[in-house]
Amino acid sequence: MQRSISDQKSLAPFVYVALFVLYESLSSIYLILPPLLGVLFYLFIQAFRKEDLAYIVLVVFSILIFESEKGYILFSTVIYFALVLKIVLPKIEQNFNCKVCVNISIVLLAYVGFYFFTSVISSIFLLPMPAVNYYIIYYIVIEFLIVSIL
Repeated sequence: MQRSISDQKSLAPFVYVALFVLYESLSSIYLILPPLLGVLFYLFIQAFRKEDLAYIVLVVFSILIFESEKGYILFSTVIYFALVLKIVLPKIEQNFNCKVCVNISIVLLAYVGFYFFTSVISSIFLLPMPAVNYYIIYYIVIEFLIVSIL
């Protein structure tokens, strides 16, 4: 079968996912590399706004790679992102007009909110509490810069 000339999609997202898998394994070894949780949340939001199924599947696959690499519960990040996307983000976008304010809140919600979400899950299911270190501040700043570029 031939592809339609008017409906050609790039294969670049598949390459990006492969590079993300490599990067995520390196970020577990080198703590100076941020884990890109805020960037994944931003891409998750963009995927649902575009309503492109292939893009959504690739972003969710990348989130699952992130979860498995960091040792989180399966689909906990996807559930958290979906809840924040449907409940919290519309209120933030309604109250803030500047794109920079929304971007910083996206990154802050990705890190700080996910920490509280996993704390609640771990207290409900009697799992070990998630650990916090001071690299989180560095990760938030770096990922805010990355999200601002996107």
